Amino acid sequence: MCIAESPPRRPYLARGGGVERCEACRLPTESCICEHRAEVAAQCQFWLLMHHNEFYKPTNTGRLIADSLAGTRIFEWSRTEPPQALLDALNDPRYAPCIVFPAGDDYRDRMIDAPVDDTRIPVFIILDGTWRQARRMFRHSRYLQHLPVIEPKTQRLSRYSLRRSTVDHHLCTAEVAIALLEQFNEQDAAAHLERYFDRFNGEYFESRRKWDISPG
Repeated sequence: MCIAESPPRRPYLARGGGVERCEACRLPTESCICEHRAEVAAQCQFWLLMHHNEFYKPTNTGRLIADSLAGTRIFEWSRTEPPQALLDALNDPRYAPCIVFPAGDDYRDRMIDAPVDDTRIPVFIILDGTWRQARRMFRHSRYLQHLPVIEPKTQRLSRYSLRRSTVDHHLCTAEVAIALLEQFNEQDAAAHLERYFDRFNGEYFESRRKWDISPG
């Protein structure tokens, strides 16, 4: 079961906010996919550092990781006041955390191809927000600056139809996790998450057509 470290502070008020939704998957109730939800274990873990706006968006796919992969944790991002639970987790000797982010020249010395300590549990920290928000989270969170950075190596193009990026290789949060699982030979977990993602993507797209819900 995922551990959500910070509760939402306000309801989702964008267009489509009046649709009756399942409290768990946040799809319209007649499109609920909760009966298909199941957790599987992997040798790695995912921690989502979530921008506070993402807590309220029904289109957020980080929750799909939390619903599908055992050990997933969700923390609310803050630039200056990170949750103590996150700081404690970063200092826990059981884990080898790294940040998932594209390579950059000014932090090339932090880039790794794989978690280097095979005596600890690999942890992939995904910055869950829009691309602009993720860049700010990466650049301005001092408590993350000591962590190694890993870039998914994948030829995937995004199949996420609910929130469009102008760049095809900008994957949504769930797709990033799938790519990393495939990269590190967690094929069963990757396939499990991908099936759940495809179901969510399809059901939400159909419900949006029916209810004229904006991408959000």
